[in-house]
Amino acid sequence: MTKLVKLPRTLKVALPLALIAAAAPMVAQMPEVPGKADKSRVTAGTYTADPAHSLVGWQVNHFGFNDYFGLFGDVSGTLTLDPANPAAAKVSVKIPVSKVITANAGLTAHLLKPGAEGKAADFFGAAPADATFVSTSVAPGTDGVSAAITGDLTLNGVTKPVTVNAVFSGAGTNPFTKAATVGFHGKAMIKRSDFNVKYGLPFVSDEVPLNITIAFEKK
Repeated sequence: MTKLVKLPRTLKVALPLALIAAAAPMVAQMPEVPGKADKSRVTAGTYTADPAHSLVGWQVNHFGFNDYFGLFGDVSGTLTLDPANPAAAKVSVKIPVSKVITANAGLTAHLLKPGAEGKAADFFGAAPADATFVSTSVAPGTDGVSAAITGDLTLNGVTKPVTVNAVFSGAGTNPFTKAATVGFHGKAMIKRSDFNVKYGLPFVSDEVPLNITIAFEKK
């Protein structure tokens, strides 16, 4: 039978400390993430949306059973921002509805299917115009990193006021483009019937939550 060797107490303490010391240089060499949620990194100016990393997600409830998700990408637009006066910020974005995607090819095709025999399309139709959102007011939050951004959303030929609850998520320099970049997350709620998208009501929910993630680069 193998006899266990009892280590001295001083060695028991020394071994973990030695391992930590050996790992410290490796940790120190790990690169830092370029963006941080640090307001002091934000500089005043006009920024342009990064379409490759700006998305609007949406969801609807299907027959009361579960929620289904879809996505708009390639969001473009501009943000004018002065961290010393956030209430004066202006944002204008364009959302290409024609590029909507879901996880199912048939459902995506239905969203873009033209109306039959001159009738209105069930959803957006074959060649939908881009949706746009243009801010009309910005109400900064007391926490210094959030804001209620109210603006005009134009979708499916209808314009309605919508409020986006936005939160600052990071700022820094993009290592590839070398551009100063700021990022935000946002949430909003719309009723699709307000925009004449009424197919399937009430079996497919009228209220549609929007989840927004957007990055702006300073040019």
